[in-house]
Formats: sequence, structure tokens, C-alpha cells
Amino acid sequence: MSRYQNIVILTGAGISAESGLSTFRGAGSLWDGHRVQDVATPEAFARDPDLVHEFYNMRRSNLLKVKPNAAHDALSRLEKRHNGSVQIITQNVDDLHKRSGSKNVLHMHGEILKARCRNCHKIFDWKKDLTEETTCPTCQTTPSLRPHIVWFGEMPLKMEEIEVALYTADLFLSIGTSGNVYPAAGFVAEIKNMGKAHSVELNLEPSEGQFLFAEGIYGKATKIVPEFVETLLKENP
Repeated sequence: MSRYQNIVILTGAGISAESGLSTFRGAGSLWDGHRVQDVATPEAFARDPDLVHEFYNMRRSNLLKVKPNAAHDALSRLEKRHNGSVQIITQNVDDLHKRSGSKNVLHMHGEILKARCRNCHKIFDWKKDLTEETTCPTCQTTPSLRPHIVWFGEMPLKMEEIEVALYTADLFLSIGTSGNVYPAAGFVAEIKNMGKAHSVELNLEPSEGQFLFAEGIYGKATKIVPEFVETLLKENP
């Protein structure tokens, strides 16, 4: 690991699946029994806000019942022990990286345990249910609050910080991603074109972009991620 100073890690739903959180593949797939276009787009929220709130209330409640797994813990351990930088970029809206102890986490798709006001645009930590009757704590308007989630058709968050991280990386890891949701699916192509970083895919199975990675390791995240991290740590003098 001594030869790597700036490690950038992209994580997707596959790293949290073994904690008991649902995954989906693509905008046409079912997600907890719902079509994504019915619960995860601005148009869906405008059409049926009660259904969208109900869906995210369920996801929020489910998240509070689960715990980080060995893969999350391994990345936290890597951050603590590496003498350079470790930056996690996650497509996940859960807080399992944070709960496992990781400090440097960029949530490009938002966070389910936060709410955002449509009127004053303030963002709040939020573990309770949301409804159209929930009043904004700051501007006192209603209806106002929505899940702090990037839906299909909306711009991802933290993109400037993400671009800086990708540019400075000398090791890029992609963990638990299907490789079909952009812009995250294009990160490995950026890494390859810059030619600065070694890239490794750690996934349950090869993704659509597997040919862009220099190395691929496949299996359950709770097995392959801790093993890979331990190998890195042993190489550190």
C-alpha cells in the first residue's frame, strides 16, 4: 500500500445488500415491490407525494434496523490506518459507512436520513416519517419537506469534489456497483483515460464496465473487501 497515496473508493448497493438493504438494477426495475419511475423521480413526487413519502418512510425505518457489515468495517479500517488519503464516493443513500467509522464520505445521491425543504432549501437530519403535513423547522411552511434524495432526472451532488478526487487518485476501487447508472458508471473510464491510477473492481459478479478495470475480484462483499484491505495493509511497511 505504500505505493498508493490517494485511494478513491466508489461504493454501490452491493456493499449494503448483505446488511439487509434492498437493491435495484436500472430505472425499469422493481424496488421493494415498486417501479422506480413510480417512487424515485420528481414527476412521481409531483403526481403522488403520499406514495413517495410512504416508500421512503419504509426505507428509512428499515435502515434504522440494520447495521454495517464487514465490508463497511474494512473500509473504515483502511481509512484509519492508511498514511495517505482515503475518499469514499457512495451511490448509496444509507449511513452505514458513517456508522462503521468512515469520515471521508461523499454522498452523490443524497441521504435517506436527511430531509430538504422545497421552499427555504435547508437540509435537516431526519429519522422520523415525512408527510405532506410535516412543517419545515426553519421556514414553518407546509407542504415543504421532501427526502434529501437525488431522484432519476436530477443532478447528482458533490460532483466538483468527486472530480478532484478522481483526478488525484492513484488507486481506484469500485465496490458493489452494477456499472449501469451514470455518472458513477463512467468514473472508471475517466480513471482509465487519465492513466494515473490502478483500478480494481470488487463485485458479486462482473459489471457492464468490467473490461475497463485493470483487475477484477468477484464474490460476496463481506468476504472479498476485508481480504483485499488486509492485503493492502500488509504491503504497508
